[in-house]
Amino acid sequence: MTSDSSSPHDSLGLPRPLRAGLAVLAGAASGLALAWYEPRGPVTAVQAVALMGASLAVGVLGGRLTRSRWAALAMPAAHVLAFEVARQGSGLPSAGPVVLDSAFGVVAFLLGRVVPWSLAGVPMALGAAWGRRRVPARAPWALAAATTATALLAGWLLLPPTAAPVGRDVAPGGGFAELEEVTLGGHSQWIQVRGTDPGNPVLLYLSGGPGQSDLAFSRVLLEPLLADVTIVGWDQRGTGKSYPSLDAAGLSLDRAVDDVVELARHLRDRFGGRPIHLLGESWGSLLGVLAVQRAPELFASYIGSGQMVDVLETDRRIYADLVAAAGTAGDGALVAELAQLSPPPYPSVFDYGRIMTLYPMLEGAYTPPREYRERAAAGGVGPLGVLGQEYGPIEKLNVVRGLLDMFSVMYPQLQEVDLRREAPRLEVPVFILCGDHELAARTDPARAWFDRLEAPAKRWYQLPDAGHSVAFEQAGELRRILREDVPGAATR
Repeated sequence: MTSDSSSPHDSLGLPRPLRAGLAVLAGAASGLALAWYEPRGPVTAVQAVALMGASLAVGVLGGRLTRSRWAALAMPAAHVLAFEVARQGSGLPSAGPVVLDSAFGVVAFLLGRVVPWSLAGVPMALGAAWGRRRVPARAPWALAAATTATALLAGWLLLPPTAAPVGRDVAPGGGFAELEEVTLGGHSQWIQVRGTDPGNPVLLYLSGGPGQSDLAFSRVLLEPLLADVTIVGWDQRGTGKSYPSLDAAGLSLDRAVDDVVELARHLRDRFGGRPIHLLGESWGSLLGVLAVQRAPELFASYIGSGQMVDVLETDRRIYADLVAAAGTAGDGALVAELAQLSPPPYPSVFDYGRIMTLYPMLEGAYTPPREYRERAAAGGVGPLGVLGQEYGPIEKLNVVRGLLDMFSVMYPQLQEVDLRREAPRLEVPVFILCGDHELAARTDPARAWFDRLEAPAKRWYQLPDAGHSVAFEQAGELRRILREDVPGAATR
C-alpha cells in the first residue's frame, strides 16, 4: 500500500494548500448543511444514518484531495465548528449554551452535542482515512474493523420499534397492541393503543412534564386496567417518539389543547363513536381540563392524577417550603443555594431541574403499594422508560431530549394558567386522585379548584402510599374507581 503522496500537486494540478483548504471547506459545508436542515442534530433514525453516509462520502472526498492523515482530524473539526456556530440561537437546551454545572446540563451536552458530533465525525474520519489511500494492496484491518463497526451501528439505528404484546395474565386469549402514527395539527405524532376487546371503553392517557414520554411506563403500570378499558398512550408533540415534530415557534398551549381534541375525535371515530375517558397526569391534568372544557362532547369523564391548577403559585410555594425545610434541617449550604437561585419563575430548565431533585425533602418517606413496586421492577423499562421497546435507538435519546426541550418551550407559557379562574365548570363527571404524600403546594390549589368546581358529578379520592404519580402507584384503586364509580368507564 502506498503512503501519502510527496508531490505538492495532485493529478488535477492543484497545489497542496488549495487541496487542504477544499477538504476543510467540505467538512465545514456539511456542518452548515446539518445546522440549516436540523439544528438539533439528527432526530430520526433515517436522519442519523443519512448523516453518517453523507459524512463518510465527504470524508472520502477530503482524503482523496489531501492524501494526508491530518484530514481525518481537520475535516470533522471543521464540521463541528461550523455546525455549532450556525445553530446558535436555537433556544433549546439540547442545542443552546453549554451548561455543565448540573446533571441535566451534562445530559443535554451529551445528547445535543456529543451524539451529533460523533455520528458525523467518526464516519468522516473513516472516509478521510480510506480516501487518502491510493492502492489498498492488502486489507487495512484496523480501518476495516472500524468501518464494519460503524456500518453495524447504522443498521442497529434502523431497527424498528415494536409494541409489546398484552400480557397473558391480563388477556389469556390474547389482546391487541400497536404503535400508530397520527397527524395532529399538521404534525406527525405517535400513539400506542393497547386492549383486550375493541368494544371496551377508551381511556386516553395524557403524560406529564411538559415533555415526558410515558409510553413504556403506562404500558407496564396500567396493564391491569386492560381487562376493562382500551388504553391509549400518546407522545405529545415534542416528546419521545414525537420529538421530531417539536416546533418551538409554533407550539403554544392553545395548539397543545387542540392536539388533544383532534386525537380524541380520531379515537372516538375509530372506536365506534363513543366518547373518550380522559386521564391526565401532572402537566397532562392541566391539558386535560382545558381540552374537556373546549370540546366536552368528545369526553365521557375526566380523571386527574397529580392535578395541577396554578403552576406559578405551586412553584413559588414549593420554593418557600424548601427554604423552610432546609432551615429546619440546619442545612446552611442549601439555604444559601436557594437564596442565590431566588424564587421562580426561572429562565432555564436546568434551574427547575435542580428544584425537582429536592422534592423528596417535602414528600415524606412512604412505601408505594407492593403491586406497583413489583410491576415497575419487572417492567425493565429503565430510567424515564428509555429501555422500552416502543422506542428505536434514536427515539430513546429523544425521550430525554424531549423532556428538556419541550419543557423549555411549553413551561413558560403555563405561568398565567389558573384553573380556578379559567375552568370553574366542566360538563363531564370529574374524578380527582390525590396521594397522601403529594406536595401541599399542589394539593391545596387543586382542592380549592375542586371544591368550587361545577360538574355533573365529582369525587375526590385521597389515597394512601402515593405521591404525585398516584394513578400509577394506586393503579389497583384506579381500576376499582373505573369499574364502580365512573359511568361507562368499564365493562361490568
